Amino acid sequence: MNIFRLAGDMTHLMSVLVLLLKIHTIKSCAGISLKTQELYALVFATRYLDIFTDFISVYNTIMKLIFLGSSFSIVWYMRRHKLVRRSYDKEQDTFRHFFLVLPCLLLALVMNEKFTFKEVMWAFSLYLEAVAILPQLVLLQRTKNIDNLTGQYVFLLGAYRAFYIFNWIYRYFTEPHYVHWITWISGLVQTLLYADFFYYYFNSWKNNVKLHLPA
Repeated sequence: MNIFRLAGDMTHLMSVLVLLLKIHTIKSCAGISLKTQELYALVFATRYLDIFTDFISVYNTIMKLIFLGSSFSIVWYMRRHKLVRRSYDKEQDTFRHFFLVLPCLLLALVMNEKFTFKEVMWAFSLYLEAVAILPQLVLLQRTKNIDNLTGQYVFLLGAYRAFYIFNWIYRYFTEPHYVHWITWISGLVQTLLYADFFYYYFNSWKNNVKLHLPA
């Protein structure tokens, strides 16, 4: 494992911890899109079908369990926990996220590395993860006040993808025959979706003002 992948994994883990911190300590999910969290739960459920059949390393298995458990627990809290779900802005979180699922599935059936159930689901999870942040970004644009924890959560998610791009570049030049076009293209698309958010995030940080995205 190289430093870029480790940094990507750690920023991804930190994003989850920031969101769980907000939910558990403040008992609030204000500014958080349930639609995005449901998509992430589906992403991890379809990507880690091999968790109990293909052992890679203890680290790999632990990370898979963390992301699976955390994604479903976040969805549960936002849907079922009385105090948390009261803060959920259902009227603003109206992105029709299920319309993202079918195109990603059809694309996975056509473009995959091997036409087997696991490989198609793996490709589907990559395509879906690339666009899963869209409901969250739309919600942030509709929300006038973005609190610090929500802003940090989205920033860390974007940083995780950016570090993974450096990881792929590093592996391309250091590992023979390392080519994964599906992973690269979907990861690049996902990172580009964060570009606008990054601009306003760094601008608010530089000017020491509250983060605000234009409608």
